[in-house]
Amino acid sequence: MSTINWMDEVEKRKEYLIKDAQGLLHIKSLLDEENTSIDAPLGKGVKEALDYMLLLGEKDGFTPKNVGNLAGHLEFGTGEELLGILCHVDVVPEGDGWTSDPFGAEIRDGKIFARGALDDKGPTMAAYYAMKIVKELGLPLKKRVRMIIGTDEESNWRCVEHYFQHEEMPTLGFAPDADFPIINAEKGIADIDMVQKESVQNKEAANVEVVSFASGKRYNMVPDYAKSSVHVKDNQEEMVQQFTNFMKQYELEHGHHVETGELILEVKGVSAHGMEPKNGKNAGLFLAEFLSKQSLDAKAAAYFQFASRYFFDDSRGVNLGIAYEDDISGELTINPGKLSYSKESGGRIGMTCRYPVTNKMENTKAKLDALLETEGFTIENFSDSKPHHVDEKEFLIQTLKKVYEEQTGEKAELLAIGGGTYARSLKAGVAFGPLFPGRPDIAHQKDEYMYIEDLLKATAIYAQAIFELAKSE
Repeated sequence: MSTINWMDEVEKRKEYLIKDAQGLLHIKSLLDEENTSIDAPLGKGVKEALDYMLLLGEKDGFTPKNVGNLAGHLEFGTGEELLGILCHVDVVPEGDGWTSDPFGAEIRDGKIFARGALDDKGPTMAAYYAMKIVKELGLPLKKRVRMIIGTDEESNWRCVEHYFQHEEMPTLGFAPDADFPIINAEKGIADIDMVQKESVQNKEAANVEVVSFASGKRYNMVPDYAKSSVHVKDNQEEMVQQFTNFMKQYELEHGHHVETGELILEVKGVSAHGMEPKNGKNAGLFLAEFLSKQSLDAKAAAYFQFASRYFFDDSRGVNLGIAYEDDISGELTINPGKLSYSKESGGRIGMTCRYPVTNKMENTKAKLDALLETEGFTIENFSDSKPHHVDEKEFLIQTLKKVYEEQTGEKAELLAIGGGTYARSLKAGVAFGPLFPGRPDIAHQKDEYMYIEDLLKATAIYAQAIFELAKSE
């Protein structure tokens, strides 16, 4: 058989590929738990996007299947073994400040602009067209090829959970939802709430009483805003001056005002993904650090000094005694993404811990339990998603390396990440593209886009990958 020019095949279908991608990007597929139905358990938008893909696939001759309105698949080919391609059609909220309509899928400067262009609707359509090319060329395959479509990747993964309770696990596969060349290691993700115990009694009066303090809503984001309400007995002006000096020293936006006799302090930080807290500035930790230096009542002092001692300026768990590093996936990181305190119920810190693939979470948790016991805190709501690692010697990785190198002329380096992709729900799966080295990662940001050129290049890579992975038993 003559060698296939995969890029030529993509170019022939370019117009339709872009049009179908725009059609998918026009759908506002946001999780909407307020307006659900049996047909749309996660809301109308995500269901519409799932239906769009299933209808498109049916029209093109794939076998479609809707799995509980939470996920679905498109399949072709015959064989015992199954190659899985895991995609998702839900997106994060669009947010403010867009240059064009976030669901307009406008094309300018060779880029397609829309929420989901890069994460994960553009890549989903690239993988879909890759399957279509392999199918239309009538190439001899020994495995079935199946695109699995999720609708809840940006929240709780209810889609793949439900899917794999009812459907078979692919023998091997990839998720086009991260970076090229190949991500073969994903850190473990443990989310932990640390809650202050009731043991601390307020005996002596203090100069500063913290009424409330709050920062952050999600484990996996560095909080960019914090607010606290305090009563100051004496020298309020002096405290305000200290607050201003402290925040200026760290070049943080801040403000204060008095409301019904309480002093309100506010801090603006810099948001970032919780897998690398160093990319952001945690507003909650800066405000907690400032408050920890004041003359506080016993309960507040215990909370803010705890936050200061174990989290301020330490995103690697060194002070908590849980630091860890390995060659495969780098350092353990911690991100306290949810911080709160009230004088009635005490304080809480909700953190995500991204831990290396050789790190045993049982040991880490035992160390944390022991430390928190001495500090008057306890763990509630512990969840753990184990690390994911596919060895370089595996057929899957060897094949994808070969394809990537042939298509791009670049070396296929293996990558490890602190985030989680759908690849970890496959026993033998990796994340594979669509973001090429050197391209900015603008997923989840305003004016999210994907270069048309990259969309086409990724399609060619995926088409060859599907062929090479499915042609042998």
